[in-house]
Amino acid sequence: MTDLWAWAVAIFCIGGIIGGSLVGIIADRFGRKGGLLLNNIFVVLTVIFEGFCKMAGSYEMIIVGRLFIGINAGLNAGITPMYLGEISPMHLRGAVGTVYQLIVTISILISQVLSMDKVLGTAEQWPLLLSLTIIPAIFQCVTLPLCPESPKFLLLNRGKDVDAQRGLVWLRGTNDVYDEMEEMRNEAESIKMTSRITMKEIFVNPALRIPLIISLMVMLAQQFSGINAVMFFSDAIFRMAGLNTTASQSATLGVGAMNVVMTFVSLILVEKCGRKTLLLFGFCAMVIDTALLALCLAYAESSSAAAYFSIALVIMFVVVFATGPGSIPWFLVSELFNQSARPIATSIAIAVNWGANFIVSYSFLPLKELLDTNVFVLFAVIQALFALFIWKKVPETKNKTIEEISSMFRQISYQ
Repeated sequence: MTDLWAWAVAIFCIGGIIGGSLVGIIADRFGRKGGLLLNNIFVVLTVIFEGFCKMAGSYEMIIVGRLFIGINAGLNAGITPMYLGEISPMHLRGAVGTVYQLIVTISILISQVLSMDKVLGTAEQWPLLLSLTIIPAIFQCVTLPLCPESPKFLLLNRGKDVDAQRGLVWLRGTNDVYDEMEEMRNEAESIKMTSRITMKEIFVNPALRIPLIISLMVMLAQQFSGINAVMFFSDAIFRMAGLNTTASQSATLGVGAMNVVMTFVSLILVEKCGRKTLLLFGFCAMVIDTALLALCLAYAESSSAAAYFSIALVIMFVVVFATGPGSIPWFLVSELFNQSARPIATSIAIAVNWGANFIVSYSFLPLKELLDTNVFVLFAVIQALFALFIWKKVPETKNKTIEEISSMFRQISYQ
């Protein structure tokens, strides 16, 4: 039974790796909008397997269902920020890109509420809880067809100038889209002068390899920051502070709510402060917070003050994570690459993110047994190293066109 549940947990991340690896193929073959609609097939399969697993008396059906929903999540994590980045105006690109993470945090909070003992988290109703995944899929299938395909995809990938302009007019709500169309046409001409981007090319060409390394590092930074460990350990910290089961669940919901609020704040700040600034602030603040958390946890069992301070530090960790490190990596990849390289770069970055998620999920408990509360000291060191990398290597992309960003990396590669 233990092995079955271990697989049930792990298979979601494995599905995410598979889905992330398919982003480039799906996004190029079916388009951004088409890929998102097609991805709902995996939701339907998930509901079939997870919704009827209790009736069939099969734990294996849960594992298969979680594999399918993992693939769905991996594809969504790549295609959604790509689509949002391509349809948004330059001055709102970061804010619109942050919407993806905002919806993720809202979804997590809703799932936490629904999974409480007094709602659907019961022995009788949990299959219904798992089946509710179909609701957002139905909503997307009804509403997304009303939206246009990415104008950049239509023009740069399909050469449909008129359709691209029509989509851009719909998105902007005005016929005055001449400047944006010219910018996309210039990018299209630039792409025609280069060879087709392959997996080998993205690793060999310095102008592509440098932004790829940056993309992978911010994805690794997000997962190795310790956010999953802190969220996982939060319930134990609340119990350590003397909270009963109900109060502990309420406190966990409070953390989830704070995550939503601060992600919304990040949506506002990202266009005012910039991507690099928010990433640096987030990681530097997490270094201090995590070091203090390790110290307080060491005395939490013997000191109620240290236990309550630990609760405050958990909440503060979520706050600073949500201001930048939680949302920016998802859309930064789309900003660092032009249209021809974006799908394959996104595939690699998303697969690495899910792989890192798998590593953290499986290594945290063994590390905690080995290091006890000092495991958070390890996270603080890792965070400091990533903060140093961001300070030295990550460029600011706020209010820069994709061509300006690509040109910057070409200049760096020649140095």
